[in-house]
Amino acid sequence: MTAQERRSSVSLALIFALRMFGLFLVLPVFALEARKYPGGDDPALVGLAMGMYGLTQAFFQLPLGMASDRFGRKRVIVAGLLVFAVGSLWAALANDVMGLLLGRALQGAGAVSAAVTALLADQTRESVRTKAMALVGISIGLMFALALVAAPLLAAQFGLAGLFWLTFGLTVAGIATVLWVVPPEQPRSTHGQPGRLADVLRNADLMRVNFGVFVLHTVQMAMWVAVPAMLVQAGLLKGAHWQAYLPALVLSIIAMGGLLAMERRGRLRAAMLLSIGLILLVQVGLGVVALGGGMPSLWGLGALLFVFFCGFNMLEATQPSLVSRMAPGSLRGAALGAYNTLQSLGLFAGGALGGALAKWAGAPGLFAATALLAALWLALTWPLRPVAKAGS
Repeated sequence: MTAQERRSSVSLALIFALRMFGLFLVLPVFALEARKYPGGDDPALVGLAMGMYGLTQAFFQLPLGMASDRFGRKRVIVAGLLVFAVGSLWAALANDVMGLLLGRALQGAGAVSAAVTALLADQTRESVRTKAMALVGISIGLMFALALVAAPLLAAQFGLAGLFWLTFGLTVAGIATVLWVVPPEQPRSTHGQPGRLADVLRNADLMRVNFGVFVLHTVQMAMWVAVPAMLVQAGLLKGAHWQAYLPALVLSIIAMGGLLAMERRGRLRAAMLLSIGLILLVQVGLGVVALGGGMPSLWGLGALLFVFFCGFNMLEATQPSLVSRMAPGSLRGAALGAYNTLQSLGLFAGGALGGALAKWAGAPGLFAATALLAALWLALTWPLRPVAKAGS
């Protein structure tokens, strides 16, 4: 990477990290902490509040991605982060689960992932773009690990409201990073006229990747409706869940090097299919554990989490890189907006579906559904031929 590419990659990864750390702090404790609020005895409502962030993200990712093609990436990113900060503040002041739901909805309206990823693609060459996206993915993974360690401790000390206050502060730091650390963006004229959404929808391989990110995040959110309770059943108190999450995540980041090596040798399709297969394997494994009844094995759950993170981290790095390479510069914001829209719909669907299935079918029914989704994803992705197009 050039010095400019390194600065862009590190600073934009920092924006993702600051924003996602606040979101991840909530994820492992939300289902348990929300029970302390009025309305928290309804798992379907709690799951809806947990996933509402993804629903509003889905409405705003594409418009804001297309707006970044027309008006500039940085303007859109700052505006979105301001909305996200307001949502964090609302959730911090909430008195019941409906208040949490509204705060999560406002957070989702600050949908800047497409604009940030498009800016990173603008400022890096295709030859190093997957490496830059992997840096973003690793930073998100590290924040996830840190959040898994810190969330139970912070929630025990400051409650769920305290986590949202911290998210507010981190978002303000992210705005400062955009304004004063991220390199200046290219003039809009260098990308030509903004592309059309129809061009994205007509591209079968782009839509395969979009469906894939929808399933990935549906499965991720649905899992975390059930996994915390399974860890408690295995004898691990909620304040110690980091002891299962952290080793699994750190080891998966190390293992990710082997999967990235496949991508560097031109075997991106094989690496993607293998990663999807790992996600499917974990859903089947968790379903078997849930069906077994009794006390699950803590070591077994830890091993399944490790395998899940291996597949998840690889897909988080390669899929947005693939979208940015397949779309020309004039369409990059729209293409990544569509990608992030499906990602956000997955976050919503996973929270809502996970909560409903946990209530009506229990953990076995939940993991049967996620396994079927993962199998369908593998089948639809099989014909993918990830050929990069010019447009950097």
